[in-house]
Amino acid sequence: MELTQLWSQFETEARASYRLYSREVVAKTPEGLTRRGRGLHLVKEFFWAVIEKLSPARRVILLAALVLLVLPSGGFSYGSGEHAHVIEFDFHFWGGLLLFLLLMLEIADRVVMKRDLQIAREIQTWLLPGAPPQIPGISIAYATRPANTVAGDYYDVFPRPGKTSDENRVVFAVADVAGKSIPAAMLMATLQASLKTLSSADVALPELVANMNKYSCTNSQGGVRFTTAFLAEYDTARRVFTYINAGHNNPIVRRASGAIERLDVGGLPLGILASAKYDSASVTLAPGDWLIIFTDGLVEAENARQEEYEESRVIALLGANASATPKEMLDRLMASLDLFVGSTPQHDDVTCLLIKADA
Repeated sequence: MELTQLWSQFETEARASYRLYSREVVAKTPEGLTRRGRGLHLVKEFFWAVIEKLSPARRVILLAALVLLVLPSGGFSYGSGEHAHVIEFDFHFWGGLLLFLLLMLEIADRVVMKRDLQIAREIQTWLLPGAPPQIPGISIAYATRPANTVAGDYYDVFPRPGKTSDENRVVFAVADVAGKSIPAAMLMATLQASLKTLSSADVALPELVANMNKYSCTNSQGGVRFTTAFLAEYDTARRVFTYINAGHNNPIVRRASGAIERLDVGGLPLGILASAKYDSASVTLAPGDWLIIFTDGLVEAENARQEEYEESRVIALLGANASATPKEMLDRLMASLDLFVGSTPQHDDVTCLLIKADA
């Protein structure tokens, strides 16, 4: 790796580590301290924030290493005259050796955890759709980027059995579980299973979403782990989307004329209130119209100046590339996002599903 790449990687990891420890430090900082007092307090709190994340045995190793590092080297002698012997102790050497031992123990944990996370990511990838399916009247593209190894975002496109053999319906789903990493990924898997199972029943979309909400309430820890979701059912014969927005970011419809519409009809996020009711609405896509469904990780992505990407950039990109295919549009959108955020680490998963009505 080039020097600039190494520095960029170090900067990214340092910022992520700082955020991990600073959350607790800032919360415990009292008001009214002098500048020096505040500095000493922050050093103390950062030290304890590190200590608290180690096991008791490793805390002892770290403290022993720090004590040895500050002690001056010394020794003792025994015997006298010609038979005198001097034994010297290099406390700095033994302190460094203990720190190295602690580093090895932490690396071993990290390797095991990374291996388990990689397996979890592979399983999660199996749950998500592969290549976009061929659907009459529309072209689609989708992608997701986890903030960590595994994500709490979910997207899916699959056929749903109709009341008659010639009724063709396709379910579109984009969801965002509150939180990140392993807990959110596990809830994402249960959401995917419930959607696939409940979709096999011959019920209208509002009843389907209401049933999903009841199921989500049993796994949401009293509403703490809620899920925002956008669910739609596409009628291939009429080119009509019947949709419900359950507390999700409003998807954007860009008409071929340039007009912008937002799909906001629905109800509460899933998992908050078991008795919640959901309303549905319909939107028809004419040739050349775009529909973009996304999670908040896209529009809330931040650059080094803490500016958000925002919907305005998404809409501008749609207008400037209206003649592109969904795959081309998706590539340009992700490239634009990468250029905007640079090396700034992101705090949320990014998921985007693009749909364009064929001519």
